[in-house]
This record gives sequence, structure tokens and C-alpha cells, in this order.
Amino acid sequence: GVIGTQLLPSLCRFLDSTGNNCYILVLDGDSYEPKNVDRQHFSRYGNKAEVSAETLAPLFSNITIEYRPVFVSEENAFLFVEEGDVVFACVDNHATRRILSRHCESLQNVTLISGGNDYANGSVQIFLRRSGRNVTPPLTYLHPEIESPKDAHPEEMSCEELVEAGSPQLIFTNLTAAALMLNAFWMVESNQTLPYTEVYFDLTTGAQRSVKREEKTYEFDF
Repeated sequence: GVIGTQLLPSLCRFLDSTGNNCYILVLDGDSYEPKNVDRQHFSRYGNKAEVSAETLAPLFSNITIEYRPVFVSEENAFLFVEEGDVVFACVDNHATRRILSRHCESLQNVTLISGGNDYANGSVQIFLRRSGRNVTPPLTYLHPEIESPKDAHPEEMSCEELVEAGSPQLIFTNLTAAALMLNAFWMVESNQTLPYTEVYFDLTTGAQRSVKREEKTYEFDF
């Protein structure tokens, strides 16, 4: 989506500058259309994952970029998200966020960074698992809209419903979400202590608020 379009080029440039050989897999079942031109950069119409990978791959010699023209689902998540991966969830529905969060909870080590927004405000969540333990809470924790999503997964929607589900977007909001996601990635990958698990922002007020949530655990004596 739009956040992903803004995030991916900067991510590639950063990774390429490290000199390390990196691998990026781009997933999207949607296609670029004329209506996307005001917020997304693309070289031609067609599947978003394919066009994005095709555009960026020749520019960065240290990165292997592949794509799959599909949406993430409960049936395929295990194929695309594996141990040790860093996952950027730039999706526009809670159903997919729940799928990713639950799958990541089944892994030993994974980093999941999720961003979303309305027209002029949004948020970013960071879910870390290390050695089979939740270092930060999953996306569903204290978020009933993700735990019990009322929206439909893209694969469950008709073409007409997908069009109707689109809401007005502001590129500056998308840019802010992408920047905050990349900032969290930089801190985690450079082994800095992450003092927050979520960030909320509002462009109309200039406000940005970070919070640190910790899962509650209960012990029972019998």
C-alpha cells in the first residue's frame, strides 16, 4: 500500500549502504492504478509487488529483491515469514494484522513492525520475540480492533468491495508512518534499547506520543 511505497525505497537505500548482502521479499496482491498516482511512485501499472521489485532491484547491488503477487493469509503466512525475519506490515486492514501477529507468536525469533493511519493521524506498533519469549506485546494486546477485527481480509472481498473500502489518504501521513517504522527498525537492528512499543501521531496538532506496553502475567498458587 501507500506506506509500503514510501518505506521500501528508503529501506533499500539504508540496507545497501551497509555493504551487507540483504534479501527483501515484497508481498502484495493489489495492483497500481491511475487513482494511486497522487500518493505512490511506480513506473507502470501492474501488480504492486512486481512493479516495486522490478523498479528497485537494479538500483541496489547489495540487495536481492523478490516478490510474490499475493496477500498474506492464514494459509500462506508460514511460507513468507520465517525465523529471524524482520516484517514490515504496511497493510490497511486489521484482519491481516491479526494473521501476522498470531503467526509471529509461533516463532522463536522475529521482529514485526506494523504501521497504519487514517487521514491525518496514525500509529506504529513493534512486536519483538526473542528465544521464544515476547519481549514486547503482540499487535493484538489491548487492541480489540485487531484481536477481533470487523473488517474483511482482502482475499475475502470482491473487487467492488475493495474499491469501496478505500478511504481518503494523505501522503504526508503515509510518510510519517513509514519514517516511524524505519526509525524503530534502525533502533532494533542497531541493538539500541527500544523505550516504547507503540507510537501515535497526529499531523493536525503536531503531536507524537510513544507508549510502552507490557503484557501482564499471572501466577497462581494452589
